[in-house]
Amino acid sequence: MKLLSVLALFCSLTFFLNSLSAAEQPNIIVLLADDLGYGELGCQGNPQIPTPHIDSLASHGIRFTQAYVTAPNCSPSRAGLLTGRIPTRFGYEFNPIGARNEDSGTGLPPDEQTIAERLHDQGYTTCLIGKWHLGGTADYHPFRHGFDEFFGFMHEGHYFVPPPYHGVTTMLRRKTLPGRQKGRWISENLIYSTHMGYDEPDYDANNPIIRGGQPVNETEYLTDAFTREAVSFINRHQDKPFFLYLAYNAVHSPLQGKKKDIQHFTQIEDIHRQIFAAMLSSMDQSIGKILKQVQQSGLDEKTLIVFLSDNGGPTRELTSSNLPLRGEKGSMYEGGLRVPFLMRWTGTLAPKQTIDVPVSSLDIFPTSVALAGASLPQNLDGRNLLPLLLQQKTELPVADFFWRQGRKAALRSGDWKIVQMRGTREKPVWELYNLANDKSETIDLATEQSEKRMELQTRWNELNAQMKPALF
Repeated sequence: MKLLSVLALFCSLTFFLNSLSAAEQPNIIVLLADDLGYGELGCQGNPQIPTPHIDSLASHGIRFTQAYVTAPNCSPSRAGLLTGRIPTRFGYEFNPIGARNEDSGTGLPPDEQTIAERLHDQGYTTCLIGKWHLGGTADYHPFRHGFDEFFGFMHEGHYFVPPPYHGVTTMLRRKTLPGRQKGRWISENLIYSTHMGYDEPDYDANNPIIRGGQPVNETEYLTDAFTREAVSFINRHQDKPFFLYLAYNAVHSPLQGKKKDIQHFTQIEDIHRQIFAAMLSSMDQSIGKILKQVQQSGLDEKTLIVFLSDNGGPTRELTSSNLPLRGEKGSMYEGGLRVPFLMRWTGTLAPKQTIDVPVSSLDIFPTSVALAGASLPQNLDGRNLLPLLLQQKTELPVADFFWRQGRKAALRSGDWKIVQMRGTREKPVWELYNLANDKSETIDLATEQSEKRMELQTRWNELNAQMKPALF
């Protein structure tokens, strides 16, 4: 009976994919938020900041409650998403920032195949709009990783509006305020804050907005500019299958909210939180324009739309909430690694689904490639989600979730998770949590359940032996 069930599933999937190939390959749009906390969306339980357009993806599609990324920060997380492989497998362990983006050996290795490359070879037109952050030199340009079009920037961040910051309220981190004070210094349009203890990074240094391969002078608020370009791409390529990777830099710092959006959040007392709310609201409005363009182009039933964040929110920096999870961006606790993850495909995916099965951003690659009718590479860590999405299965093949970044590490196996945050690589101090009973990671069972801890440590060591040393 089990064999018959497997054969039936295989036949139904084969028929499904063949029918798609005979009619038309589906478009695939990946909407990536930057530094969005797990608990910030309305569909995730937060009533403070309305996000109706993002929430509509959940109400008309699927919301995953246990979705993970491959790193607790931007660059290695994106490397995992685009390749379908744990980034430490190919030495992509850390998060390059500032001038490090332009080191000759820093970037996504040329021999790592991306979703864009795979889909391009299946006849898709491919486009990246927004943040790249996978190498700032010519060797790593998006054009050399399968993208036909590119509009965005190469480094880890960018100002939404350059000085003198017209039309926005800007909040910048500073070591010291005017008069050598600490706290906040507030003027009409500009706020300095010493709450983080360091200066705002030099995001725009040698990091222009680029169209294709050439710098352009962009004057529109950057979230709006990226949306404008995405709407144009969808409109221009609606007659052919396309892959659009729209990587917003919202709600990543620097904190810059449009004044007209901030006016909707005056009930929030803290101006810090007001600016964040405005940035998130602006991104939600932008995603509404993307969804409207898909509908007006008659592509609703031909387009899989995926929304997720690249990592957990940096709460102290942005006010972003990861509740009810512990931790924030940079940590191996759930708040750094578990993200909002939504999918919509009108007419194909049943609406209002909530899926509690653990999944990963790694799964986007094999799922997209399967939809395009291509064979799956054998070296992927991600899993094809189609049987789950189409309600043909309620579980996925067993997978352990592995993380490593310097001395920090974690592994999830089933409902159990070990976390290493306090020790060193040579002398780790492992914590153990049962996520089924304690998703907030409040009760460390490392001593009480020492056998389970040792079991997961052994598995982490097995997987770690497969990984490469850090390239940079």
